[in-house]
Amino acid sequence: MASRSNRVLVPQAKAGLDRFKMEAAREVGVNLKEGYNGDLTSRENGSVGGQMVKRMVEAYEKNL
Repeated sequence: MASRSNRVLVPQAKAGLDRFKMEAAREVGVNLKEGYNGDLTSRENGSVGGQMVKRMVEAYEKNL
């Protein structure tokens, strides 16, 4: 059985990650909702993930 790569390693962080994802979605104009989002395109989902990575890199560079 294959392991899932998108599991939360720190369960206490799940709520924060969900908030972060919703903020990123709003910033790029994607109508993300709680629960199932299978109606979104790959491009929309990718833009949310890309925005999250962009913000994480900016935060890391700021703390160097």
